Amino acid sequence: MTPDPEKRLDRVTIRGFRSIRALEDFELTDLNVLVGANGSGKSNLISFFRLLRALVTGNLDRYLHDAGGVDDLLLDGPKETERMQFEARFGCGALRFALEPSNAGLYSLTDESPFPVAAAGARRQPGVRTDRTSDLVREGDGSPWDTGDRRRVREAVESWGLYHFHDTGLRSGMRRFHLVEDDDGLRPDGSNLAPFLRRLKNTEPAVYRDILNSCRLVVPFLEDFRLREEEFGPSRKVRLSWKARGSNHPMQPYHLSDGTLRFLCLAAALLQPAPPSTIVIDEPELGLPPQAIGIVAELIRSAAVRTQVIIATQSPLFLDEFSVNELIVVRRQNGESRFDRLAERDYRVWLDEYTVGELWRKNVIEAGPAYA
Repeated sequence: MTPDPEKRLDRVTIRGFRSIRALEDFELTDLNVLVGANGSGKSNLISFFRLLRALVTGNLDRYLHDAGGVDDLLLDGPKETERMQFEARFGCGALRFALEPSNAGLYSLTDESPFPVAAAGARRQPGVRTDRTSDLVREGDGSPWDTGDRRRVREAVESWGLYHFHDTGLRSGMRRFHLVEDDDGLRPDGSNLAPFLRRLKNTEPAVYRDILNSCRLVVPFLEDFRLREEEFGPSRKVRLSWKARGSNHPMQPYHLSDGTLRFLCLAAALLQPAPPSTIVIDEPELGLPPQAIGIVAELIRSAAVRTQVIIATQSPLFLDEFSVNELIVVRRQNGESRFDRLAERDYRVWLDEYTVGELWRKNVIEAGPAYA
């Protein structure tokens, strides 16, 4: 299985969004590793994927509310930036739209339109609507969208997997009972990990074994997961527990360390048999035990053969597992984020003696903040 060229996100343009003044027609490949210091703007690019997903699924209001309102997303505020503009190109089509602040902290969705990928400069005229409902969601009369274009672009974005497994506390969903039926795909926060693993064990035993064997590399005493159903009135639920080698005592979710639980979620996301068209993960190395970082990197590389992968990191150990050609360096200069894809030929002499992570630590790969 190879990445679906129809659903792959090929190029993006972002203007006036958070710290991104102008990212013009930027190319994305099958494997994209964003690297930069804290505050450089890596997470702001990740936020663009969440914004686009919210637009397509009809949740734009909620996204903007949770982000503090449209004014907080404009580069240097509404006095300096009048609007945010976005373009996204897929194998199956493309779209553009803008967000503008309005009175009372509201916003307008403007200039939303599809445009053909092949015919440069021959774009359709944007729609006349200036309200807050996307034509991708509301298939009303007067839309410039062809029905097939709308469906293909919407399906491409809806199929993204935007994962964040940071909440592993005792009250997090991945440690608690979850409905057995919620097993179609792994949720962004991993809260349905137990029913998802249960389905794989029953329907995709080879994939389940791959996940289990990957976890054994990090937790050698792990024998298997226990995924038994329990009745809660009319509901059937399941919770993750596990069995240690040489012991008949069932281990409970709270016996798993935070790092181990994050690793398990990452393994499930990256090894799933029908992956999303694009997988996006911010700082996958966060909280992992050191021996797990190289394994996660191998899983990411393997997943990129089957789907598009975009990750953000600042870990030198993690960078050691990737090539220079796979890196996108993010720098903060004069308050703005700049994105540059590296070429291995520019670092060939250095790579004879140093790893990629060492080149970043030595600032040969300049990924730190700059104020000049």
